[in-house]
Amino acid sequence: MSEADVIATQARALLERVFGYPAFRGQQAEIVAHVAAGGDALVLMPTGGGKSVCYQIPALLREGTGVVVSPLIALMHDQVAALRELGIAAAYLNSSLTDMATATPEYECRRVRSLSPSPSPRGGGECRESATRLSR
Repeated sequence: MSEADVIATQARALLERVFGYPAFRGQQAEIVAHVAAGGDALVLMPTGGGKSVCYQIPALLREGTGVVVSPLIALMHDQVAALRELGIAAAYLNSSLTDMATATPEYECRRVRSLSPSPSPRGGGECRESATRLSR
């Protein structure tokens, strides 16, 4: 079995076990496999098209922390909440936090698998320090 086949099998298993979907839609499988293998991707899909799966599954398949930059704070909150409900250590860093150190107190002792920082000016040194601390 090739490395690509192994990644595809693992991705499908995660899709069903963690997210409850029996199969990928459209080009999701191809995108997930590409990103999980270390490739970069710019994915344009309509609302509800399944973009989240395209970055969440590779983040879970790969070592370390998956970083997803989003300017949409409400969506970021929703995505992190959904991942946490699934038992995945997730955090966001954005201007809605009064103190970056309070980003994820419940995950301080665990490695964050998915981190969503905002591209706002607040995302400078304090954000980088918090991101480093949360992903260790």
